[in-house]
This record gives sequence, C-alpha cells and structure tokens, in this order.
Amino acid sequence: MTDSKFSKIIDYEALKAQYGENEPSSQNPFSHTDDALSFNAQESTQKPGLKGSRLRSYAFAVLTRKEYSKAELIEKLALYAENRQEVLELVDELSNQHYQSDQRVAEIVLSSQKRKGKGPNRIKLALKTKKIDSQLIQEELKETNWAEQAYQLKVKKFGTNVEKDPKIKAKQIRFLMYRGFEMDTIIQAINRKFDEDELG
Repeated sequence: MTDSKFSKIIDYEALKAQYGENEPSSQNPFSHTDDALSFNAQESTQKPGLKGSRLRSYAFAVLTRKEYSKAELIEKLALYAENRQEVLELVDELSNQHYQSDQRVAEIVLSSQKRKGKGPNRIKLALKTKKIDSQLIQEELKETNWAEQAYQLKVKKFGTNVEKDPKIKAKQIRFLMYRGFEMDTIIQAINRKFDEDELG
C-alpha cells in the first residue's frame, strides 16, 4: 500500500489536530445525519408549551381533580407551560379569584392528618412540604385537644394501663413522638389513668 491511498485520512487527522476533536469535518458523510438525529431527539423531549387559553383550561382541569397549594400548582403547570412567568401570573389570578386557596388546602391537610392520628408537628411538616404557612390554621391547631388525641392513640396501641417499666414507657414515648405530638402532651397521655366513667 502507498501513502497516497491514505491521504484523506492523514488530512482528516491533521484537521483534528488543528481544530480539536469536536471540530466538524466537511468530509464526514454522516455529519448531516447526526445533526438530524440530534434535532429529532430534542424535539421529542420538548414540553408541549401550553400558553394562553390552553394553559388556563389546563389549570382549571387540574383544580377540578384536587386542591393544590399555590406552590404545587405553579410547579404542576410549569411542567407543561411555555413560559414560567405566565404561570406565575395565572396562578396569582386564580388565587385572587379563590379558584385556588392555600387556606382550603391547609384545612384539608389538618382534617386528613387528624383522622390518621397525627399530632401538630406532623401536620406542620405536611404543610411545609406543600409550602403552606401553618399560621393559616393556627386557631384550629390551638383549639384541638391534642392530649386527648394522644391518649386515645396510646390506648389503642398499648392499652389503658399506666406502665412503670421504663423500656415500655420509652417505647410509648417514641411512638407518640413519631406521630408528631409534643413531649408534654405525650407525658400526660402515658401517665393518664383510665377512668371507667369515660365508658358511660
């Protein structure tokens, strides 16, 4: 074989050395094909790009299925919107017109968490996850008899006996702490004696 048969290869290697590995070569027959494949791949991963009335319709459709906090709704719509600023303005409008309400979401979270036997700390954590200020339900949190809630949970899990065994007491404390109750409430619950009059 002679060197002349490899002149194109030698020239290509020289170009790579001069311009770098990523410099496109005019002699590469696959360059346009690669570009087309890359473009198609980008197109297939693009967001739908909702805007205007289509974005508004989608927002209403989302809100008819469930209540969203303001922060949640923004992130939900932003996944499909063309412009995030339009999403922010739309959500502000929906909130001002009470189609979206952090107050309603907070009350739903409070009711749901209480039914599940969760204490105030777990409820506040659930609200924080949704980026909702717990001050929205501050009055409801204050009015709830958490000592009674904690006691009922303790009875359901461990019975009515007031335990003297430190290990069992520690287990009860951990259980109620995990449920989100304050320590003073927990101590009241585990030391509360069963009153037969409660059955009447």
